[in-house]
Order: sequence, then structure tokens, then C-alpha cells
Amino acid sequence: MSNSPRLDALIDALRCLPGVGQRSAQRMAFHLLQHDRAGAQRLSQALAAAAQDVAHCERCHTFSQSPVCELCLDPQRDAGLLCVVETPADQAALERTGGYNGRYFVLMGRLSPLGGTGPEDIGFEELIERSRDTELRELILALSFTAEGEATAHALAAALECLPVKVSRLARGVPVGSELEFVDLSTIAHALAHRR
Repeated sequence: MSNSPRLDALIDALRCLPGVGQRSAQRMAFHLLQHDRAGAQRLSQALAAAAQDVAHCERCHTFSQSPVCELCLDPQRDAGLLCVVETPADQAALERTGGYNGRYFVLMGRLSPLGGTGPEDIGFEELIERSRDTELRELILALSFTAEGEATAHALAAALECLPVKVSRLARGVPVGSELEFVDLSTIAHALAHRR
């Protein structure tokens, strides 16, 4: 606790960020106030504007300032491909690769029975409805390779079995530049099983 309630409130607000504890939040707050007041003002204004103006795209659920995002409206994108991701951050990562030119569906999470997240919480029905689009050729499940991500991918694949759309999953394998002796056994096993 400082002798300034506003400083304490700033430190407390910064702690809501992932991976930021008390000391990191305090360091950030002190830096902004001591060395970068202009940066603090820019941060404050940008955060307020984003919180007010950025919502979810009605079609794919990514972040957007308009009801339907630019990627969904882009006629150059392949409407026959739909990539399913967990978060807007995952979508942004795929976009940065430049290797995908289809459309997206952002689940906004993954199944977590222990956490109380079920299919209705992450848009299963909406995705299944969207998968009925006759233009759609392939649905790519680009979900994490965690236990919850695997469960979500399995449940989605099972739910989509009856539809005439190809369902694929991101490949996983040995990272470029790594030495086999240092790669975990699960990754090596999957790379061997899905070799090409």
C-alpha cells in the first residue's frame, strides 16, 4: 500500500493482466508515472477506446470494430475453408504466418468440464450450423494440443461426422531446428504416426 489511493488502484488494475503479480504491476505503474507520463496517457486512451468500440464479429467472433470483421467480408478469402481456433490471439497467430487464406470461427474458449465450460458456452451449435454451408469444403481444427484442446477437437469432430464436410486437425511434429534427443516423447510419437 502506498500513500496514494489512485496509485494503489492503478497497481491493482494492472494485476488483472495474465502473468502480472503485485511486484510486476507495481514496477509497471512506477515506470509509467515516473518515466513515461505520455505513454501512460496513450495507454489509458487506447484502452478506453478499445473497451468501448471493440466487440465480437457476428460471424466469426473475433474482435472487430464493425458488426462483421474485415476478414469475413473479404471476397478474396476462400469461403470453402473454415479454420476453428480457440481465441482471437490464435487467429492472429495464424494470420501472421501468411499461409492461410480461408475464413475463421473463434470458439472463445475450449471445453473444460472441471471449469464449467460446456459446448453451449463456446458456440458448438453455431459452428455446426455454419458447417452446413454448402460452399464449405473443409473445416480445420486449429486447437491447442492440451488435454482440453484435444477433448474439444474430438467432440467437434464427432459432432460434425454427419455433415458432408472434410474435418482436419493441425499437424504436430518435431519443431524446426530441434534435436530429436531433446524433443518430448509424445511429440516424436505423433510425428512418426503422422509422417508424410
